[in-house]
Amino acid sequence: MNRTWTIETDGLVKTFGNHRAVDGVDLRVASGSIFALLGPNGAGKTTMVRMLATLLRPDGGTARVAGFDLVREQREVRQRISLTGQYAALDEPQSGEENLRMIGRLAGLSGSQAKQRAAELLERFDLVDAARRQVATYSGGMRRRLDLAASLVVEPSIIFLDEPTTGLDPRSRQTMWRIITDLVGAGVTVFLTTQYLEEADQLADRIAVIDRGRIVAEGTATELKQRVAGQRLELTLSSRRAFDAITQHLGERVILSDVEHCTFGVETDGSAAQIRQLLDEIDPDAREVLRFNVHRATLDDVFLSLTGHATGQQSEQETANV
Repeated sequence: MNRTWTIETDGLVKTFGNHRAVDGVDLRVASGSIFALLGPNGAGKTTMVRMLATLLRPDGGTARVAGFDLVREQREVRQRISLTGQYAALDEPQSGEENLRMIGRLAGLSGSQAKQRAAELLERFDLVDAARRQVATYSGGMRRRLDLAASLVVEPSIIFLDEPTTGLDPRSRQTMWRIITDLVGAGVTVFLTTQYLEEADQLADRIAVIDRGRIVAEGTATELKQRVAGQRLELTLSSRRAFDAITQHLGERVILSDVEHCTFGVETDGSAAQIRQLLDEIDPDAREVLRFNVHRATLDDVFLSLTGHATGQQSEQETANV
């Protein structure tokens, strides 16, 4: 199947001093899709976005965005993209409507065009009732919606969303997810960074897992989960002694472990026969296994398996620049 790539990177590198924030990244993002770059704080997500949005110059490798070379054709790239960063970039003393009209004028729209576009976006993002209120009075969710609306004043073909739901309550996060999905329905390509596993799982057509500046896995959510296991059997043991002995016996069959709570997981097909066989193997006298549960593999399992730590943990190499 032939695919059109809106973003292509080959061996992309960015360094800050002796630290490689992005270390030879290869990516392909299909047109009209949601692509999620998933990783913990300090993994290199924001640095990737800033390079692809022409705000940082790569130190190595090549990239094409919307068909244009990221370094040699920056102007052409900038005409086709929009960026919404981690924090709302709004003029708080102004109203929501004034912010959108101002951005429209700066983008070259006439006064009437900017007014019309602002009205369209306020309606689209459910901000009509707050249109004439100062942005300083907006809630976190309203600010994020207005910030995203501002990035769409001049309709881009690609939008970069750098952790767009950070700090939002569950209801506001759900609203943002709906808006992002609608963008793709309108033909926009969305490049999304997040450390929320559920967000990547719900939204993304494809996911790349980044850790310490390197891509450690890529695929659909289903493909990534299958790399760990379709399902896992989670067992809690009666003592540290039993935990050490049984996990040593199982060896590489253990896919996740929690020493503190004497809990570990192994791959399973979920059938009673396989579970009974495993229990008979590791605990024939029925004394050591306190309880067990069968779970479907999650992206959290994937990330733990690939990196050894959860997405909420900061990389040891994290710096203020990444």
